[in-house]
Amino acid sequence: MLLSRYTFLINSRIYLYHMNKAPNIYPAIIRMIVEAEKNFASIPADRKEALKELSTYISTKQKSGIAIHLTFICTHNSRRSHIAQILAQTAAAYYQIPMVYCYSGGTEITAFNLNAVKALSDIGFNIISNEAPTNPVYKVYDGATAEGLIIYSKKYNDAPNPAQSFAAIMTCSQADESCPLVPGAEARFTLTYEDPKLGDGTPQQAAIYKERCLQIATEMMYTFHLANKA
Repeated sequence: MLLSRYTFLINSRIYLYHMNKAPNIYPAIIRMIVEAEKNFASIPADRKEALKELSTYISTKQKSGIAIHLTFICTHNSRRSHIAQILAQTAAAYYQIPMVYCYSGGTEITAFNLNAVKALSDIGFNIISNEAPTNPVYKVYDGATAEGLIIYSKKYNDAPNPAQSFAAIMTCSQADESCPLVPGAEARFTLTYEDPKLGDGTPQQAAIYKERCLQIATEMMYTFHLANKA
């Protein structure tokens, strides 16, 4: 009983610390950030090296006072690239790294997958759709910025994505292989993730999407944590 009460008090203090650090971010998302930070130690060594390269790019730009443009690329721009874009933007807000602008795109145009939308909503993001019949436009809010993120499927070189001076971050192996060179990108990073689409229509669907969101959240938080410490 005493141990349980002690654990509760410690967890409460950790949660309050995070809330005070980023008071505008929605409480549910703060809980996800707390869980993600606990998972830093479980990131494989090779992934940490790749994330350190991205964090160095971010911190170098930050120290020079230059805006940081990150475009997350996947074939269909429907799941992994959108999830990474949204969670990276929240990580930048949480670790208070200014002038970070996150984008996403694909080699094809489809739509922001509804299962990915639900998974992010379950984490705590407020997501509003214009309910267009094909390729709806969503506004995604984490509480940190009043304007939110405008999310819809597009090609990686479509407006409003940057045409130059950005980092291309490949989130799926198919896009990584088909786009060895991303025009306009000044840096290219490979951070591929297993497609949560594998869980679509199965009893494990919600769990698989949650797992992928937490994995991407953990790695984006780790990246910006390192950039903040540099």
